Amino acid sequence: MLIGDSCCGKTCLLIRFKDGAFLNNNFISTVGIDYRNKLVEVDNAKVKLQIWDTAGQERFRSVTNAYYRDADALLLVYDISNRTSFDNIRNWLAQIKEYAKETVLVTLIGNKMDLHHNRKVTHEEGKKLAEAYNIAFIETSAKTGQNVNEAFREIARRLIRVYSGAGDDGKAVIDLATSSSSWNLAPCCTQS
Repeated sequence: MLIGDSCCGKTCLLIRFKDGAFLNNNFISTVGIDYRNKLVEVDNAKVKLQIWDTAGQERFRSVTNAYYRDADALLLVYDISNRTSFDNIRNWLAQIKEYAKETVLVTLIGNKMDLHHNRKVTHEEGKKLAEAYNIAFIETSAKTGQNVNEAFREIARRLIRVYSGAGDDGKAVIDLATSSSSWNLAPCCTQS
């Protein structure tokens, strides 16, 4: 499930990952919640990701909060060129703690790295915050596609490790009903 402030690029990340496209100026803010499915293969395992895209506006928070408890993974997105979206991450983390299950996998995503000339949040700040909360961290660009596939594929890998059941063909198949060298994983996590 993608969460974070409005206009930090959650929908654009999802469209880039699912369709390989970028919504340039034809963008309408997400109202409530939406989702898309994508089947990915990582480490010889097929994973069906059902990725929920949420509205970032305060007025939709109660709708979003209701979906937390069923999420297996949460992608907490901020805009590297918008300091406020980063400053609000702690509020989002408090909501995760309150509404999500204890085992949820959380990844902090600093999006819009193509706007490096207008950067308001350093890579180091994002990394330090992720380390403080013991969560994974990566920076992406939905516009250029940089690190987008890597972000979702690493989440799939982590979910496979958590839910390591095997399908009939001997390959792990996970259906998530809700849910690179640039990776920075918290000390508790390992990268394969």
